[in-house]
Amino acid sequence: MSYLYISWQQFHRDTHSLAQICKEKGPFERLIVIARGGLAPAAILAQALDIRIVDTICVASYSHSNTREDLVLIKDSLHGGQTTLVVDDLADSGKTAAFVRERLPNAHMTALYAKPEGEASLDSYVHKVAQDKWIVFPWEEAPEIAAQWPAVASL
Repeated sequence: MSYLYISWQQFHRDTHSLAQICKEKGPFERLIVIARGGLAPAAILAQALDIRIVDTICVASYSHSNTREDLVLIKDSLHGGQTTLVVDDLADSGKTAAFVRERLPNAHMTALYAKPEGEASLDSYVHKVAQDKWIVFPWEEAPEIAAQWPAVASL
């Protein structure tokens, strides 16, 4: 497995691109964030799309050793009634998005990045990445470690 390091600059560019995509699909009355991965992009999307109703669903699918495990619902906020945008950072296997879609079948599912196995679970995304890439987001590493990362070409 190889790593793809996303810089803060790349993250901001991609999140603003995602906001443009979602503007064309909306309007949305509420934003459901898949925590923890969707928290950072959700802050930008809520502002850019002028969404004031923001809540989370907390689902765990990775252990501390970064291996996939069965999905565990930690916190649920899924109730119907409003046009809903659901955001995550990445659709890897698509299991998390499918899990949420079962509970909100009419929501628009979106993420910054999609791997081939997760792509079909989304309604929109910004970039497709190889299945064998492990994406390292800027909030996942300490600043002193991130400063040592090699420069990465734009997606």
